[in-house]
Amino acid sequence: MSKTFKILRFDPATDPEPHFEVFFHEPKPNDSLMESLKDIRDQQDPSLAFRYSCREAVCGSCGLVVNGDIALSCRTLIADLDSDLIVVEPLPNLEIQKDLVVDMAPFWEAYRLVEPYLQPEGDVPPKGHLVEEKDMETVFQYITCILCACCYSACPVATRDGRYVGPAALAKLYRFVKDPRDKRPFASLAKVDTPTGAWGCDTVFRCNDVCPKEVRPADGIEGVRRKLVAGRVMRLLGRKS
Repeated sequence: MSKTFKILRFDPATDPEPHFEVFFHEPKPNDSLMESLKDIRDQQDPSLAFRYSCREAVCGSCGLVVNGDIALSCRTLIADLDSDLIVVEPLPNLEIQKDLVVDMAPFWEAYRLVEPYLQPEGDVPPKGHLVEEKDMETVFQYITCILCACCYSACPVATRDGRYVGPAALAKLYRFVKDPRDKRPFASLAKVDTPTGAWGCDTVFRCNDVCPKEVRPADGIEGVRRKLVAGRVMRLLGRKS
């Protein structure tokens, strides 16, 4: 059965503003939205731009807004949408570069800010920095993040303040803070001890709702907040003593 695809189009080189364009396409059984977009591009309009990296060892790049919901196009089955009209838009909170492709620079800048890598103490032991499996269970939730920016795009704080670090970066920071091997100084956490960092979150859990990997970024933000408070207390007690 043919479906109507209403896709937001925008080329900053030629278009004064974004607009919708309608395509008619008959998906194959069990087609995902990504597969339908590929068919529309290949069969109807080769200029249609969208981002994907499936089967290229880089997951998470195909986030879109589908009928008003933020989702990964590779995991969105056309049959599950249960609608003859499929409206496809780019992720919000990020500037459109072309059609469904957005500029991820603010997202990556926030990610770099939190120094998302292990910072152990001292030299690397001959067998590496070993850690008990039970200790890693506490951070596994955050390891599964695929950096798709769905949470960032759904975040109302990022919508109103582009300076906000965002849920993905803060959750990734907590992943390393919680790792028993990580010994980063408190000064490293101070980067997000601001109204545009860990304290900017409104705790409305939109990030948890849209995360395709069930990372629950809001949990990580709360964890970072607890770590900041504990660090302040310890420093205060240390000065008094």
